[in-house]
Amino acid sequence: MNSQISPLVRVSASIVTCLFVLACSDKKPSQSNTAILGLVGADQVESTKADNSDLLFSSGVNRAVAPSLGSSPYLVGVGISDITGPAAEVGMMGFAESAQKTEGIYMRLWSRAYIIGDASKRVVFVSADLGMIFQSIKQAVSKKIATDSELAPYYSEANVLLSATHTHSGPGGYSHYFLYNATTSGFIKENFDVIVNGIYRSIKLAHQNLVPGNVYVNQGELTDASKNRSVAAYDKNPASERNFYPSNVDQTMTLLKLVAADGRELGMVNWFAVHPTNVGPTNKLIGGDNKGLASYLFEKNKGTNYSSNQTFVAAFAQSNSGDVTPNLWGPADGVNDYARQNTIANKQYQKAVSLYQSANTQVTGTIDFRHTYVNFSNLYVSSVGTSTCPAGMGASFSAGSVEDNAVSVDFFDEGTTVDSLDWNSNAADAFKASFLGGALGVLWPASVSESYKLCHAEKPVLIPTGVASFDGNPWTPPIIPIQIVKIGNLSILAIPAEVSTMAGRRIRSLVKNIMENDYTVIAALSNSYTSYLTTREEYSSQQYEGASTQFGPNTLKAYEQEFGKLASALRNGATVPGGPTPPDLTNNQATFQTGVVFDDVPLFKSFGNVFTQPSATYASGAKVTAVFWGAHPKNNMLIGSSFVDIERQNGSTWTVVARDNDPSTTYKWQRDGIAYSKITTTWDTTSYPKGTYRIRHRGHWKSGWTGAISPYQGVTNNFVIQ
Repeated sequence: MNSQISPLVRVSASIVTCLFVLACSDKKPSQSNTAILGLVGADQVESTKADNSDLLFSSGVNRAVAPSLGSSPYLVGVGISDITGPAAEVGMMGFAESAQKTEGIYMRLWSRAYIIGDASKRVVFVSADLGMIFQSIKQAVSKKIATDSELAPYYSEANVLLSATHTHSGPGGYSHYFLYNATTSGFIKENFDVIVNGIYRSIKLAHQNLVPGNVYVNQGELTDASKNRSVAAYDKNPASERNFYPSNVDQTMTLLKLVAADGRELGMVNWFAVHPTNVGPTNKLIGGDNKGLASYLFEKNKGTNYSSNQTFVAAFAQSNSGDVTPNLWGPADGVNDYARQNTIANKQYQKAVSLYQSANTQVTGTIDFRHTYVNFSNLYVSSVGTSTCPAGMGASFSAGSVEDNAVSVDFFDEGTTVDSLDWNSNAADAFKASFLGGALGVLWPASVSESYKLCHAEKPVLIPTGVASFDGNPWTPPIIPIQIVKIGNLSILAIPAEVSTMAGRRIRSLVKNIMENDYTVIAALSNSYTSYLTTREEYSSQQYEGASTQFGPNTLKAYEQEFGKLASALRNGATVPGGPTPPDLTNNQATFQTGVVFDDVPLFKSFGNVFTQPSATYASGAKVTAVFWGAHPKNNMLIGSSFVDIERQNGSTWTVVARDNDPSTTYKWQRDGIAYSKITTTWDTTSYPKGTYRIRHRGHWKSGWTGAISPYQGVTNNFVIQ
């Protein structure tokens, strides 16, 4: 998209952006961010860096020759890399609250990669602490792999599966489609590059760490960490089907344990269906929510060294959680968010530890995969004798998931259908729908055509993302990837949407019956993003999730059809067509957010000077706060490093005991005046030993004269925990 936009397009963009601000997932009113981080962080010890090094990593172990299987059934490798984007002034992805812009970090975001291969094939699974994996990310990572002579012989888009945990506490602006960049002031290249480079690096590390080994599988039930947030829709499913399952959410955690032939434990990945939305839209600090914290706890338990190229990696991956909330206590309230996050994270962590310790069933069988692209905007579905629709978001999309996080403006209610927009009984909603539809119909006549409206059945389309366009490209992707990855007797189904409980069960059952595998898991939010996927029955009630099922009432049947083809091809050893290639929209992006112009400090002050020193002494368990004169974190995101170090004195030396990745610390940026920045660091001392400590802050500042970016750091006075 060209940055020079006509007045007509500006007006239409403003209309849709306003709608999008009102109308997106899991929203609630703004409140003050008074939540307290209740869980403290790592005992990770590192040597203090006296310089301003960003701890840039080496490339790892170079593989001149592919490792041999020996007597092991598989090659296994893991890798982890930092993907924490701009920690200031970037709209966050998930709640679509335009006021929710990053202001710091409570935990870093990570890409966790796993490679498993046999004598002939390999597959890659990546779980990334992101709101979504957009098609732009998969395309860019695939491109980097294709140009890497070490990786290209083994990996491509066909056997690489990228999945998001769905944290709502990360920076956005990394899609190539308008709808998903509407509340972030467009495309944010800094964030996009960090994500792509970090995912690519984690895959490369996993490749370089490949060794002969074994994979073990285990399953267990976690019954008190989730609940269904859309019961009205779920109950539309046939009673006989509902009665077949013990709960209206999937409570099974499926876990893989990777062990080297020499006995070294390499990594763990599990799939469990629950939204990472304990931390609500009042939060402005970057973090991984309950799944990111669960990973941290497991990795801490295993001694993970985030600065090492070879270390233990633990992923808590996403599954069919489209209608599943972690908010057992009601919507996030901005007060208890972190405490509730800690509770749900700890439940997942404890279950994973139990399954990991008792995992003694070996995965057996060959490695294989199938991948294709399918145009879902007009796909004939033979089982129902009709086609899917060009994408559209329904009126109830604007309600958000009121059971999870209430909306800030009551625009349309959940359950708004074509029939409910009756001028006699519901004139207000009927007028709004008619007015908005008419306004958009002037710009995009196809959005008000009878065929388009009939195709979406019960859904009154609010935002016609499949037919609206500024540059010839729709606002959401019509061509989407479908993929199955087979690891022995386990299959992973990559679905580019948030999948409801029952929709996931149906697809999983279909594939399991065709492939006759022992284990089948849904990897939701994978390889691309097309909002939600519900059953036909759930769709008919037009709750939030059904209204966000973009391709109309037969979307699930279309998925079943296409996954059935891939599963049959895998069973029969047949190939599948690659399908239509989705466009690369890299050169069609626009941003309306300015970068850092310059940084400054008050007269007689320097970057890194301490504005507020900590007290001289603290009781154990107290919170320590210090404020520095700093600079904008966009200047350098310190990938692989930290904006904050907590250092403990050991004789004449200092060791780092916590960093900005540890949940015991927070790093918060605040603009002061025109170009000043104040950096507030907080450390929860609970569970740390008594002793003498200090806080170090590092960053980079930009000169207003030359544009040069230079490092700085500052250190507080010593203080004592007693």
